[in-house]
Amino acid sequence: MTRYRAAWVLPISSPPIRNAWVAVDQGRIVAVGREAPPSAASDVDLGQVALMPGLVNAHTHLELSHLRDRIPPASDFVTWIRGVLAASRRGRSEGNAAEVLAGVRRGVDEAIRAGTAVVGDISNTLVTVTPLVESPLAAVVFYELIRFNAENAEAVVEQACREIDALAATRSVRVTLAAHAPYSVAPRVFRAIRQAVARDPAAVCSVHLSESPAEVEFIRTGGGPWRTLLEEIGSWDPAWVAPGGTPVQFLEEHGFLDDRILAVHGVQMTRDDLARLAARGVTLVTCPRSNIHTGAGVPPIADFYASGVRVAVGTDSLASTPDLNVFAELAALRRLARGVPAARLLDSATRLGARALGFDDEYGTIEPGKSARLIAVDVPAGVENVEEYLVDGIDPAQIHWIQSEITSEI
Repeated sequence: MTRYRAAWVLPISSPPIRNAWVAVDQGRIVAVGREAPPSAASDVDLGQVALMPGLVNAHTHLELSHLRDRIPPASDFVTWIRGVLAASRRGRSEGNAAEVLAGVRRGVDEAIRAGTAVVGDISNTLVTVTPLVESPLAAVVFYELIRFNAENAEAVVEQACREIDALAATRSVRVTLAAHAPYSVAPRVFRAIRQAVARDPAAVCSVHLSESPAEVEFIRTGGGPWRTLLEEIGSWDPAWVAPGGTPVQFLEEHGFLDDRILAVHGVQMTRDDLARLAARGVTLVTCPRSNIHTGAGVPPIADFYASGVRVAVGTDSLASTPDLNVFAELAALRRLARGVPAARLLDSATRLGARALGFDDEYGTIEPGKSARLIAVDVPAGVENVEEYLVDGIDPAQIHWIQSEITSEI
């Protein structure tokens, strides 16, 4: 057994403890307490650090990592999507499979250096599964379907399920289905995805929801920039009828929303939308830096927390954000919502993210029985409010993984 002493210990499930220790045995946390005199040679003094659980990046797209710095910011979301589509077409014509895989591996390494223990990764090709299995990260890989005009929705979803079943997933890297968004997935495909996910009581599911004004307009009227783009790329379904209302109402009416759904972005959600998510137990994953870059808008962070909905944190992809540092995302949240307590922001980036992804039995808090996948963050002497310090922006150079029986320092 090894006992790690730190200037601060953040269990997350309870307030920070000054001058405390965490005992680890065979890769598991066995005890947490206040500082006591050294008792054995296996005691390790980590010094002036905050010891806390590894972070949870609940929404990213590792397979887009090769597009870093290639998609400029846009004033509206559909314009940004056009940039992504153009870059993807160029990549396919150049045969960039090796570049994509190299980007995935760089993204995995970057996430680990930034203190991430668990990711919710969106993939359209499943190329990220093997690099994640080979890494120290725990992950849910969401195999995302984009089918607005599908003649046989059940066949599309069953084929995706067969592809998932053929993978060598593990206890730490799980693969499940996801629906892209209400403007890119037909109602019958949403229903088929929901039915497939329901077959596994432990599976979770993800959807981009109420991300941009164009999405809201499309669901309400059936027109606008999304209609134009769907027609241009040959994906428009002339039989589709705009449901009216909001994207959240649309998915609720189709029985898609429950406590196993991660609704990503929510930039354009109304307070009524947020109340619906809270009532259904949905987790809302916010990615503010990406939202601003893509032209989706500025997320109403204070409203998110005031609504009672569970909030998790994601970086989104390196095509729309400068790095995969969840601490930098927390700093963006703090700038947008000064009134939200720092403890709640940290809870979103750890415990609530782990819960949303189905990993809360192993990650997200420092409690006996959980994995000792812990990070030590350098904290200057004299800091009195360690939680505020941690949400003000932490550089990866300040982050160190503790040594234990199952982890080595990254």
